[in-house]
Amino acid sequence: MRRKLLTYSLFAALAMPAGAQPVGWHGFLAESQARSDPNYERGQAALRENQWDKALEIFGAIPKDSPRGDAALYWKAYALNKLGRREEALAATADLRNSFPNSRWANDARALEVEIRQASGQPVPPEAESNDDLKLLAINSLMTTDPERAIPLLEKVLRSTASPKVKERALFVLMQSGSPRAREIVAQFARTGADPALQMVAIRNLGLFGGSASRQTLVEIYASSNDVKVKKQILRSFMLAGDRDQIVAVARQEKNTDLRAEAVRMLGISGGVQQLADLYKSESTAEGKKAIIEALFLAGAADRLGELARNEKDTNARLETIRRLGLMGSRTASDLTAIYASDPDKNVKKAVLRGLFLQANAPALVEIARKETDPELKKEAVHRLSLMNSKEASEFMAEILNQ
Repeated sequence: MRRKLLTYSLFAALAMPAGAQPVGWHGFLAESQARSDPNYERGQAALRENQWDKALEIFGAIPKDSPRGDAALYWKAYALNKLGRREEALAATADLRNSFPNSRWANDARALEVEIRQASGQPVPPEAESNDDLKLLAINSLMTTDPERAIPLLEKVLRSTASPKVKERALFVLMQSGSPRAREIVAQFARTGADPALQMVAIRNLGLFGGSASRQTLVEIYASSNDVKVKKQILRSFMLAGDRDQIVAVARQEKNTDLRAEAVRMLGISGGVQQLADLYKSESTAEGKKAIIEALFLAGAADRLGELARNEKDTNARLETIRRLGLMGSRTASDLTAIYASDPDKNVKKAVLRGLFLQANAPALVEIARKETDPELKKEAVHRLSLMNSKEASEFMAEILNQ
């Protein structure tokens, strides 16, 4: 019964905030909790049984000036629509909206009207709606019902004073259409900064849905723009599109260090491990190396980080790599213990101890503390163990006390 009483389409429901219910259902609950009205309750029972003729008769007999006059009008329109009497249903929704403009049922009536017109092949122009959710409902159906008419109407919505939510939805529908003209409209908004928020959405949509032609548009926008925020959004769009080649090109050629670091980060998020390894070989700056190490961490490239920790000559880069290995959990424990055993640098050894501590790897720390002959390093290992709540650490502390 509940599902049968909802008149909102799936899209309209999705457009609502998380946890919200369609107004019609909210109204139904509210009405069911109000004082008992035998006729109204009989009408509800008829709806539950799909007895549309009976429901129409009952709700049609309830006076408009009764406590439930507005709700009765709504369910009258609902029953008429179920009976296929669409013109009469539209007349009933108009009567409800005119007679009860402030009723909670008025918006439900408008949504029902949109559904009726769409079912009749009469899509409602988005710009004719003042309610955002209804505009979204109209936009969603327009592309399938009349695509040739839809594109200029959607462009008009984008250039109107509609809310940001409606404009974002219009961009989304345009990109989903696959039409070259629709893609060009989205590209126009991606190129201009007249509406910065909408520009960012357009850039993101070009990356997500546009294909190679749209990615080429993004390349052109990147080359011509001086806005760092726009360029960062384009890099994110390349990442969403899986276009690592363009990201690598930026990472190699971009003069702006902030943008170059963003490109490296996008490679990490997209899992471009080999590309990052290649970039590292040619990177000469400490800042650049640190950014690549962080990106390898984001990519989960434990093996690559282990190689760098063992082979990197720059101490600071090696320390940064060890720190990242420590944050990757127990899978890097063997790398860390091997580095501790082979690297003579005391700072590197301390970094390994910190990494093992971050992993809560008490057994490895106990083993190191037992074998270590350097008083400073042994003290560091014991200190880390003293902070850990583990059986191995507690037993080792007791062992020290009993010596």
